[in-house]
Amino acid sequence: MHPTIPYVTAALLFGLGVFGVLRRRNAILLLMAVELMLNAVNLVLVTAGTVTGQVFALFVIVLAAAEVGVGLALVLRLYRLRTTVAVDEIDLAEKH
Repeated sequence: MHPTIPYVTAALLFGLGVFGVLRRRNAILLLMAVELMLNAVNLVLVTAGTVTGQVFALFVIVLAAAEVGVGLALVLRLYRLRTTVAVDEIDLAEKH
């Protein structure tokens, strides 16, 4: 397979992820967009074909798993406190 096809696919996935991060207000959809960007990076690293790229891809997978765990815990806590997961409605100056 020609290496241009996975690179273009990864660029499209990354662009879709950036669009999702910039346009979404829901915290869960924001986390999904970040996951899409991380998977696009994994596609580029694996397509490069080097052992170093594949090792970095494994590190990115571990980072993505940790991000999902911590991010979902934060979203659940935010929902319990504010009953919303819209990131533009969060008042960061308010103290409890």
